[in-house]
Amino acid sequence: MRFSRYHALGNDYLVVDPADHPSEFSISETVRICHRHYGIGSDGILWGPLPATTGAKCALRIFNPDGSEAQKSGNGLRIFCRYLYDHGLVGDEPFAVETKGGIVQARVLERGARVRIEMGRVSFMSDRIPVAGPVREVLRESLRVNGVDLQVSCATIGNPHCVVELPDGISPTEAKSHAMGFGPMIESHEWFPERTNVQFLRVLDQKNIAIEIWERGAGYTLASGSSSSAAASVARRLGLVGPDVTVHMPGGKIEIELNENFDVIMTGGVTAIAMGELLTEALAYSATNE
Repeated sequence: MRFSRYHALGNDYLVVDPADHPSEFSISETVRICHRHYGIGSDGILWGPLPATTGAKCALRIFNPDGSEAQKSGNGLRIFCRYLYDHGLVGDEPFAVETKGGIVQARVLERGARVRIEMGRVSFMSDRIPVAGPVREVLRESLRVNGVDLQVSCATIGNPHCVVELPDGISPTEAKSHAMGFGPMIESHEWFPERTNVQFLRVLDQKNIAIEIWERGAGYTLASGSSSSAAASVARRLGLVGPDVTVHMPGGKIEIELNENFDVIMTGGVTAIAMGELLTEALAYSATNE
């Protein structure tokens, strides 16, 4: 199986063309491929380009390291668009990509060094995210986790997000500790029937926020495009920032533009790492060998 490997601010994905691997990956195959020791190691697999059903240029399916399927990934989309550009399948013109979380408009910039994605419209409504309980905007609610009351707001941009506001003055090290400690418990909390991505938010000023990320199906993550979109939108909805926000993450920065309807445009970098071939022996290696 041939693959191309890229990272977007430290969030790394493998792109696998269906022409080289026409059948959908099983859960065990995905887990094995993404394993940092037994496989290639990755934050997920981008399987495409696939035929689109909506008039888009192509479709993309996104698989998490635990074998689950993601509806949308901002970093994954930027990487996939760079892959299409590198293989001559798109040029500098805008084009559309179909995902399970909706269609996005994309444009490759600076010969692939940066990619701009129109991520879609954010909603804070509980029935769309989804969040359990009565239909409402989920803004600054108290969520009790492991005996601690956290102030959270929730959003969807085609996939679910829970944004935890951190106290003023908290250090980056403490923010990471919160993500590592509370992240997995929030991801699978009973509030979230489809689990959720989690962002731990620090507002730096009207144009800058910082987040630590616990990603559904992947765990602690250096950067995330959809998480950046959700966190910036929540901060804007709460009146903490303006319409143009730079999101700072351990892996780097993403630029977010928001309009009055919370339509999100995300711009960030992509780096090519390698191309190679996964040998079938790696997939044949089973738990009985361990």
